[in-house]
Amino acid sequence: MKKTHGSLFSGIGAPELASEWMGWKNLFHCEINDFCRSFLEKRFKGTSYADITKTDFNIWRNRVDILTGGFPCQDASKAKQMGGKGQLGLEGERTGLWWHMCRAVDEIRPRWVVAENVANITRVNNGRDFAKILHSLSELGYNAEWKIMYASDAGAPQRRARCYLVAYSDSVRLPEGESFFSDVCKTIVKERRLFAGTSLSVGATWAGQPPVCSVDYGFSDRSLEMYGKSRLKKEVFHAYGNSMCPQLVYEIFKRIEELDN
Repeated sequence: MKKTHGSLFSGIGAPELASEWMGWKNLFHCEINDFCRSFLEKRFKGTSYADITKTDFNIWRNRVDILTGGFPCQDASKAKQMGGKGQLGLEGERTGLWWHMCRAVDEIRPRWVVAENVANITRVNNGRDFAKILHSLSELGYNAEWKIMYASDAGAPQRRARCYLVAYSDSVRLPEGESFFSDVCKTIVKERRLFAGTSLSVGATWAGQPPVCSVDYGFSDRSLEMYGKSRLKKEVFHAYGNSMCPQLVYEIFKRIEELDN
């Protein structure tokens, strides 16, 4: 049976793209940025929501297998330490939107949850904020694993470290002695396959600004750039900069399907 997927903080749809590659069904996305949301509505099927803080997700209860969300990183980013500013973490207006993602998990009750943020999310406030994230999922009955992964792990011509957290319901049973991330990305790196249709091999880097921004961020076509051709160029670059790497999400999705089978 085809798996179902929904996303929060959807950006330009990296999880939706990975879901398509898996042959899954995208049910909904939720994105507050007007430019990104209009692109999502044009490119992907499914119900479209704008503001997570004003959305009731109970309609999707027990209908979603995998829920993804790259919740905002501004209050957890190392850049926030510049100029003497501290890191608000989960107390911040942006990164604190995690609590609405947690509410959505409670309302939807997906079998799997995939969350993404900057690598520094594990260290904010001496790790206390990340412990709160794990505890909030545990209270909802989810086990969680996480790993700092790099876009280059999936062949992207940049490192771009991100924390990927995968939570799964108590009904999921992993093979004895294995963790969720045991095999994620190992095969793709060993194969040394080309990345997104370019001539760059895994681990290679661009010499300066990439000729095609979409390829640098893992998108093999220029659909967003073409969609935004009449818009400000900065909107396109900002959208790519906030996006997950779809190839990494795809590797995580493959592991989910492997374990469920």
